[in-house]
Amino acid sequence: MNAHADSQHITLKTKASYGLGALGKDFACSIIYIFLMFYYTDVVGLSAAFVGSLFFVARFIDAFTDPLMGMIVDNTRSRFGKFRPWILIGTLINSVVLLMVFNTHQFEGTFVYFYAAVTYILWGVTYTIMDIPYWSMIPSLSSKREEREHLVVWPRIFASIAWTVMGTYGLYAVGVFGGENKGQGFFYLSIAIVISFIASALITFFQVKEKVVNQKVSGEKFNISDVKKIIGDNDQLKSLIGFVLSFNIAIQLVGGFAIYYFTYAIGKPELFPMFSLVAGVAEFSGIFLFPWIAKVVNRRLMWPLACGFPILCSSVLYFSSVIAPESAILVGLAGAALKFGNGLFNGLSTVMLADVVDYGETKTGLRSESIIFSVQTMLVKCAGALAGFLIGFGLTFIGYVPNVVQTPETIVGLKVLMILIPAVLIALSAIIYKKTYRLDARFSKDESAVAAIV
Repeated sequence: MNAHADSQHITLKTKASYGLGALGKDFACSIIYIFLMFYYTDVVGLSAAFVGSLFFVARFIDAFTDPLMGMIVDNTRSRFGKFRPWILIGTLINSVVLLMVFNTHQFEGTFVYFYAAVTYILWGVTYTIMDIPYWSMIPSLSSKREEREHLVVWPRIFASIAWTVMGTYGLYAVGVFGGENKGQGFFYLSIAIVISFIASALITFFQVKEKVVNQKVSGEKFNISDVKKIIGDNDQLKSLIGFVLSFNIAIQLVGGFAIYYFTYAIGKPELFPMFSLVAGVAEFSGIFLFPWIAKVVNRRLMWPLACGFPILCSSVLYFSSVIAPESAILVGLAGAALKFGNGLFNGLSTVMLADVVDYGETKTGLRSESIIFSVQTMLVKCAGALAGFLIGFGLTFIGYVPNVVQTPETIVGLKVLMILIPAVLIALSAIIYKKTYRLDARFSKDESAVAAIV
């Protein structure tokens, strides 16, 4: 092995330390995406339509702050590199805001709406400070695709563990911490999350070092026009935005509606943690197997394969609702199909973004990990916002009323929102990918191959 190849190898210690950073980070993220709608509507008492609107409006702010944060990170010069300082700073600030978000139940009247809006928007902005540099590190740790494919398994597995634990035991923990007082339970749970969040960020900060240096001339800084060029001139980034956003919205719709679906449409709230547990194990398996599946499955077929599993989930949920709505086996099978596909999606989409960084450098002459990876953070939050918007207005449209038995029309509406709409969005994602994405196995850093794509 020559010196260059050795320098591109990522050690087990680095992989584990980088992966652990996602554990606390995704605990902090998962409680927001899984339970915040429920916390706002059923604990605080906010209207579902207001919450949906809030989630939607907040993402317009992110459309500006996320690329801006990417530019700030890429312009950072410090003895700790350009990524790690912001990971630590963002973690500390976002931890404070997370505690503020789950203190909303302490307020009443008109002010509670103002407080919820301000703290939720602040949560999105401050999460950006940490999340963008975290994922942006991947291209800087190795320029070899195989090394990246094995690296992304680690943070995705730890993230999957966080989401599984939160989905399975989150409400149980709320009950343990708060008893009948769910507001207090959510607040104390957020304190526990903050502790793990800061601990995991410290591990990443001290143990992970970047290797691939930004290609831009030393001392030269990115400006707004560079940001526009990096994003606007990268056609494959635009393609990725389309199919990743569609996929992400679908997955978050299922995750957001699940607690309402099993509680009110099926009448078995205990199926929700079981669904989450089986789904989490399947997602873990999908992420773990991703590098090996990528070796035997043509790169062009990987995305359609990932899309097929969530569509299978919708099919199983539909037939289950008709023939055996209380079947734990069918519910578990649906959850497994959903999240196994999501596990493949998580690994594949992250590697694709790293490829887009390389492609963008070839096409524009500018290498910007953070600006391009800011798109990933923005997509996750946009998907969450659009899913939250659809959930909030969907619940209002179908006549959902918290904590009461729902009407037959509302139950039918819950099934449509949980099963049909996500399946349509997943199919749309597969179509966009097939029609527009070209950085598959044909792409390499060989100039002739790049020229063929461009």
